[in-house]
Amino acid sequence: MRVKDLMTQNPVVAKLPGSREDVLRLLVKHKITGLPVTKKDGTYVGFVARKNLFAQPEEEQLALLMKKDWPTISPNSKVEDAVDFMIKKDVHFLPVVEKKKVRGIITPADILIVVEKTQLEIPVEELLRSPCVPIYELTPLVVALRIMGVAKVFALPVLDKKGHLSGIITDRDIFDKSHVDATIAMSDLGLAEEEDSWTWEGLRNIMKLYYEESKIRLPDIFVKDVMVSGPTTVFAKTGVSEASRLMRKNDFGQLPIRGTDDRLFGMIYDLDALIVLLS
Repeated sequence: MRVKDLMTQNPVVAKLPGSREDVLRLLVKHKITGLPVTKKDGTYVGFVARKNLFAQPEEEQLALLMKKDWPTISPNSKVEDAVDFMIKKDVHFLPVVEKKKVRGIITPADILIVVEKTQLEIPVEELLRSPCVPIYELTPLVVALRIMGVAKVFALPVLDKKGHLSGIITDRDIFDKSHVDATIAMSDLGLAEEEDSWTWEGLRNIMKLYYEESKIRLPDIFVKDVMVSGPTTVFAKTGVSEASRLMRKNDFGQLPIRGTDDRLFGMIYDLDALIVLLS
C-alpha cells in the first residue's frame, strides 16, 4: 500500500510570508495542530506545529517559526516508509510532497486501519516504547497539570486507593474545567477579539499546556472529579490489530493496558501499534 492511498489530500497550508497570528487562525479554524508551509507559488518549504509557536512566544515571523528540516514523504512511498519516518523522528505529521508541491498529509490515525486489517495477534505488551505515568485519583487538578508538563505527556491513567485503574485524564479534560480569561488568552496568543471564528474548542486544540498555573485558574477539585471513568482499555495480551481498531474507532491516541490481575500494566500509543508494519 502506498502513502497516496491513505493520505489526506489537499491539506490546509500556511503561506509565506506569514505571521504567527496567520498560523493560529488556521489552526483554530480547522481544529488542527500543525500544517505544511509553502511559498505563494505552492512550493513546500517546511512545517509548523503548535509546539513551535509556543516554544518561541516572542517570534512573529512564520519563516522563523517553521521547521525547514521537517521530514516529508512522497505519495508513491510505501506506508511502511512513512511509519519508519514517524517513529525515528517521533512526529505525528508527514507532509506528502511531490515535485516540491504538497499533495497531502499523513498521520498515525490514517495508518491504524492498516494494522487493524492485518489481524495480527502480537500482544500489545510487546510493543510498548513510551513511559506510562499514572496518577492517584485524589491528586489535586493543579498537580495533574504540572505532572503532564514535566512528563511531557497529554494523558494520565488514574488509579484508585487500591491501585486499580479507575479512569483516564487528558489535558483537554483539565482545560474543560479551567477558568482562563478569554480576553487575556486572545491577547497573549495574538488573536483579534472581533474574530467570530475563535471558539473555546479551537483555542483548546492549539493551546494545550501553553498556560502555566499563573494564567490558568483551576478549580480546587481532584482528578477523580474530571477524569473519564471506566475508560476503554485493552489487556496486555490483546492483539495489536484489536487495539488499533479501538484507537481508530474512538479517535484515541492511546489506550491503557490492564495486566492479568486487572491492574494497570502500561499505555499503548498509536505510534507503538504502527511498529508491527516494519516487521
